[in-house]
Amino acid sequence: MINRKIAPQIFDAVDFNLQLKPYTKFTLDNGVDVYSIDAGAQEVVMVECVFFAGNCYENKNIVAATTNFMLKNGTTTKKAFAINEHFDFYGAYLNRSCHNETATFTLHTLSKHLPSLLPEMAEMLTDSIFPEEELAIYKQNQKQRLEVNLKKCDFVANRLIDEYIFGFHHPYGRYTSPTDYDSIQREELVAFYKQFYTHGKCIMFVAGKLPSDIEAQLNNVFGKLPFNQQNIVLPKVEAIAAEQKKYHIINDESGVQGAIRMARPFPNRHHPDFPKVQVLNNIFGGFFGSRLMSNIREDKGYTYGIHSYLQNLIQQTAWMISTEAGRDVCEATLEEVYKEMARLRDEKIADEEIDLVRNYMMGGLLGALDGPFQIISRWKSYILNDLDDAYFYNSINTIRTVTADELQALAKQYLQPEDFYELVVI
Repeated sequence: MINRKIAPQIFDAVDFNLQLKPYTKFTLDNGVDVYSIDAGAQEVVMVECVFFAGNCYENKNIVAATTNFMLKNGTTTKKAFAINEHFDFYGAYLNRSCHNETATFTLHTLSKHLPSLLPEMAEMLTDSIFPEEELAIYKQNQKQRLEVNLKKCDFVANRLIDEYIFGFHHPYGRYTSPTDYDSIQREELVAFYKQFYTHGKCIMFVAGKLPSDIEAQLNNVFGKLPFNQQNIVLPKVEAIAAEQKKYHIINDESGVQGAIRMARPFPNRHHPDFPKVQVLNNIFGGFFGSRLMSNIREDKGYTYGIHSYLQNLIQQTAWMISTEAGRDVCEATLEEVYKEMARLRDEKIADEEIDLVRNYMMGGLLGALDGPFQIISRWKSYILNDLDDAYFYNSINTIRTVTADELQALAKQYLQPEDFYELVVI
């Protein structure tokens, strides 16, 4: 029996022996690679199709996102209502999302319902018809949502800072306008769908308590589809950053709050500095106990929250600082951010602070591996970024061993005020 008068022993997360469960890979008859994680106690499963159909492949703005959104909006045999009713009947969740390089189509369901749902999922990937009436509703809804969002300073700031970093004609810096929705045509969606979905490049990720015949089920349904019939190459677009570095925009004359974004271009995860800078970023502004939070929220009271992070992008990326503050203290907030950069450049970080962040990051990794869906999500990120499990274990080693001297050197290299774009939207 547990003696509850004695406190349990406390362990440092940094001492945990974290292991990344390996995936099982098999290939369908049509060449589609499937990465699977068989784990978990509940009879649930996730099936995700990843297509190389993100916005970097489109020739016209929002074609990729609109095509992806409307995958559920009707086939030659079923209308949108019938499709949604079918998946609701089985308690399943079917979602889709479009990103810069890829677009996903994801099913969450009980394992026993896969035979009833996988064929419906495949039908939408080969037989969607993009009805004009559904497209009209989509346009109207998106324009109304955009009209509302454009009144929000944080929404405007998120759009503009990416444009300044990457350029408006780069997939990472592009954003939508009402005229984009007005000009979209059904024929453009059908053409994009046929090229990048029906005959496009696809890989699959499955996770959960998988049935013993999962490979046969997937092959019977998806292995006969005409995927991977084209050589789809990721376009390489050069980022063209804005020449001006500081922007102050009035979006609402009566606004009482300003959205602050500060960012600088940064190498992607293949750069050797990336894992070490992740540690530095957490000290700087990456969690609730960071220096930016302690100073600007706890001490100054300028904001409810301020965060810094490295954008999770495949090609170029950026180091971003994001917050909303009172209109009257936006300039003071900027000054404090630069002061914290200077502290990291000029003063060596104490061992106690580094140890706190080490344990925070290791604890975060432990939570990120809690269950099959989380594990396959990490593998998906690695595979799409041409990384392997060596990156995972190298990151752990970096968290455990990076020194104060190394972090200070990185701060001197990357936390220079003149390298940062500065945007305030009120």
